Parts: sequence; structure tokens; C-alpha cells
Amino acid sequence: MGTDLVVRFAGEGGQGQVTAAEGLAQAAARVGYHVQTFATYPSQIEGGPVWAQTRVSTNKILTQGDQLDVLVALNRQAYETHIGDLRDGGVLIYNSRDIVEEPPGNVIGLDAEALARDTGNPRAANIIMIGAVAELASMPSEYFEEWIKERFTRGRPNDAEIIGGNVKALEVGIQAARASGYSVESLDEPPAIERQRILVNGNNFLALGALAAGLETFYGYPISPATTILVYMESNLNGADNFVGQASSEIESIAAIVGAGYAGRKVMTSTAGPGLSLMGEGLGLAWMAEIPCVVVDVQRGGPATGLPTKTEQSDLFAALNPGHGDMRVPVIAPGSVAECFQAGVDALNWAERYQGPVILLTEMSIAERNEDVDRPDLSQVKVERRLVSDGSMGNRRYEGAGLTPFPVPGNPGAYVANASEHDEQGDTTHQPYVHINMTERRFSKLKLLEDGTYESENTSASVAIMPWGGSKGPARAAFNRLSEAGEEVGWYYTMYLNPLPPALVEELKQKELVIVPELNYLGQFSSILRSMGINAVSITQYTGLPFKEQFLVERVREHLRSGRLAAV
Repeated sequence: MGTDLVVRFAGEGGQGQVTAAEGLAQAAARVGYHVQTFATYPSQIEGGPVWAQTRVSTNKILTQGDQLDVLVALNRQAYETHIGDLRDGGVLIYNSRDIVEEPPGNVIGLDAEALARDTGNPRAANIIMIGAVAELASMPSEYFEEWIKERFTRGRPNDAEIIGGNVKALEVGIQAARASGYSVESLDEPPAIERQRILVNGNNFLALGALAAGLETFYGYPISPATTILVYMESNLNGADNFVGQASSEIESIAAIVGAGYAGRKVMTSTAGPGLSLMGEGLGLAWMAEIPCVVVDVQRGGPATGLPTKTEQSDLFAALNPGHGDMRVPVIAPGSVAECFQAGVDALNWAERYQGPVILLTEMSIAERNEDVDRPDLSQVKVERRLVSDGSMGNRRYEGAGLTPFPVPGNPGAYVANASEHDEQGDTTHQPYVHINMTERRFSKLKLLEDGTYESENTSASVAIMPWGGSKGPARAAFNRLSEAGEEVGWYYTMYLNPLPPALVEELKQKELVIVPELNYLGQFSSILRSMGINAVSITQYTGLPFKEQFLVERVREHLRSGRLAAV
């Protein structure tokens, strides 16, 4: 018996790999297993190499898995590209229509399309593959039959026929795998469910967090990989007092939410790196005029159009300084699907609290992957609203060195939202002393956000690992492996990147070395840490794919070994 099953479906776009991977995850999660999916594909609508992976486990999952127990290769290119990731003893299921000669090893050749037609359900090739995988891992067919019934019960006259056809296809896959005589390590029984869990992707969970925090207005422009946030809001941000708009450009999106924020609304938009570039001037206006708003940047490969459907962590510099001039925008970057809900809540709360723009920085590998997470208790969500003017300050919106009440138009108090430098009344001025005072005022408000939490472990170690964003899972898995092997290394992590928790900064300053795994060429976060007096160095990768656990273990060991040699 075993704790893990890692399966990859690979082939040409349009062959249903993502559907198969998500179907396997849904069926496994339904009976209590922990699951995580990952998919990568080209930017064209159809065609090109696509693969999707599902990890099923009896334990909490940190990574998508380095090696495969089962590889489903739907064409020759997929076989040649991915066979190297199949572990010793793993099983290859290959498309016998495209690969005529039988490959070596534990292999099962299936013409799933022909078999699906024989069942009377030509669209059920994916179900056949899922059936074969289930049999290889000794997962009871009942798990999948119940999932099929739930998935295809939609109140249509032919529901029973569709369900029957898919159950038949499932059995075809099971029998094909059984006839082969091959198997992989059987999965243990699913763990007991202590808390209710849901299967959700990062974009949807983030959006749910924003709704729980009282989001009222959302404008968005469709852009990969952020579009599904807009789609989710169109379906779920409803009610007479709420509004969702699809903008014609990212410039329109930022202008709309700045205007709505000025009107007193809780506002958000979502975009990717190219859109964040276009929003720079609007974000500068929100910073200068002190208008609460949230911009979600779902990072992808760049620059320019770059890699629209691949993952990267290369927008950190841009998120911190999205406009010209002196500004330093608050940034929250969740490290897992589970953290996306709280990140959505906190981003809106931060914007309201300090009265200005906040960047919620996520990435493709989190946005689109499915993960089982604890169902959030909405009654425990802390919701903040901006301090609103009662009129006692008259028209002195920007008076003093810190936060002042926000005059909502139509209510007490006067407010001129001026993009030019302005005095305490909002009137344009070029006086040097005013610019000094107002610049210091805007930056001083960041201290209101220094309540972010952080993780720490083995804090006595002189060398520590500190990832950010979606590199958290692989880095944590590597840290666990290194600790179990007796390596002396510490662990730090926070999703609150600006401002960093002050206590965390002080701890990191005491370390001989802080190792930062991050998916970019420049080593952006370690550069920021060094500017704060922390001796930090990055482990970088810029392939468009997440880190593998083993890669990080080896690279961290190199740094630890270098440190020991230097000490000698």
C-alpha cells in the first residue's frame, strides 16, 4: 500500500487531457483523498503539446510530484517528451493508434477512441483512461461510478443513458488494465474527513475571498490567466448594490475601479503582466489621490506577450513600483490555493485600511490548479471598511502626516482626487515643502499594514530557506527532505511581501544566508531583501514550469556545502 499516486495525461491540445486529470481529481477528492492538479498548454485555441497532471495522496500535498506512477501518452510526441519522468516500475498507457510498435517496460496499449465508439459513447475516451488508471492503483470502481452519476445528473431526459454509457466506458478501461497484469502501488484508504473540504482552483478561491470581504464593484478585461476571475464575478457578484463590468481594455479597467473607489465602493480588477503595465498610470493616480482599490496580477511568462499560458514569478518589481515616481504599493502574494481565500480578504481590507491601491500577486500555477482545501468559515471573516469623513475636517482631505477620514462624494466633507501633487485641500501645487510632506504622508500609511503574519521553523539555523508565492510548496517539500536528512537549515515564509512583517525582517537580518527559490531570471525577491540589509541569494528557474522538489534539494545542499567549506 502507498500514500501517493501521480498521473500525467499528455498529448495534443483538444484530446481532453485537462478534463481527464480534473475528473480523476474530482473522483478522488469526493471520497476524501487530498488532490492537486497542474496543467500546461500552448496559447493557441487547439493543437500543440498539452499535459495535465493529478496527484492523489492520503497526506497534504505540497507539490505536483517529481516522478510519475502512470503516464498516459496520447501520441508519439507525448511519449517521447514525458517518458523520462516515469519512475522505475511505473506504467505507461499509450495510444496504440498513434504508436504502433510497443514501447519497452510496463505498458498498456489502448485505442481509446475506438473503444469509446464501441461503447456507443465516442466522447468517453477520457473515461476509459481514467478507468485504466483506477485499476492500476486498485482504486474501487465505485469511487468513479458515483462521481460519474454526480457529474452527469443534470435533469435532462437522457441523463440515465449518458451515465450508463460513461460507466460502461469506465469498465472498459478497468478491464484493459486488469488484462495487462500490471499495477502500481495501491493507494491506502482515504483519510478520515475531519473538516469539510472543497475542491477549488486558485482564481475562484481568491474571488470567493474578495466576495466574503464585501467586494461591491469589479471591472475586468479578459486576459490569460486571469480571465476566470472575471467570469466568476459575472456569475457570483450579484445583487442590486453590486456591479460587474467587462472593460474594453486594461486602461479602462483601472480607470473604472479608481472611479468606483473614489465613489466609496469596495473595488477590484484582475489582469496579468501586460495589463499591469498598462495600469501603471491609473495605479499612480490611486496612490497619489489615496483611493482604495485592488488589482489582482496573475503572473505569466514575460516580458511582452511572453508565455501567456505558463507560470512565472517575474512581476514583483513591477507590482511594488507599478507607476513612475516615488511609490511602493502594498503586495500580498499567496503561496497555495488554500491561501488564496485569505489573500482576497486581506487585499480588500488593506486597501480600505490605508486608503490606497493594493496588488494581489498570484501566478498561473496557482490560479488554474485544483486543490482540496478546508471549507472557509465565512462567519470568521474579518471585514474592514475605510474610515469615512463626518465632515468635521471640511475640505482638508490630506491634512497631517497620516490617515485621514475619506470623504465619500455626496456625503459630509469635500474631496478633490487630484493626480497632480496637491496640498491638504487637494489643490495643485509645486511647492517643494508640500511635495516632501505629501510624499512622506503617503509612505507613512504603509505602517498601518505591518500586521502580516509569517511562518518560521528551526530559527536557530544560520541558513534559512524563504520562498515566496507559488514556490512555497516545492520549497517546503525540499525543506522537509533536508531536515529529515539532518541538514541544519531554517524555514521562513510570508505572503505579505510589502510591507514585510517587521519582526520577520529583523530575524532574517541575523542569518548568515537566506536562500530564496523564485521563478524568474533576476532573483527579484532576494534583491529586495538585500536592499533591506539581509544577506539573500536566489535559486532561480525560468522554464515556465514550477520547481521540482529534487532540484531544490540539490541546489540548497550546494549552498549549505559552500557555507561549510567557507567556514573551514
